[in-house]
Amino acid sequence: MNGVRQEPGSDFDRIGDTLVFRRSLAHEGRLGPIRWLSMLLGIAGTYRKHDSVDVVYEAGGRAAVASLVPRS
Repeated sequence: MNGVRQEPGSDFDRIGDTLVFRRSLAHEGRLGPIRWLSMLLGIAGTYRKHDSVDVVYEAGGRAAVASLVPRS
């Protein structure tokens, strides 16, 4: 998560086909018109928390990566 390796059993659990993380994950929501205007004018950027999860797995003898988006 966010470039840091997570360990099953201590950082997350697998329940069926679902990964359940032991800490909450944040996903940046939609930006409002004021935020867009301030970014357009170069006044501010967007610095909201936005976690990402990349799962590395093996399928058919080949390594693969899936990028996942946290659900609310």
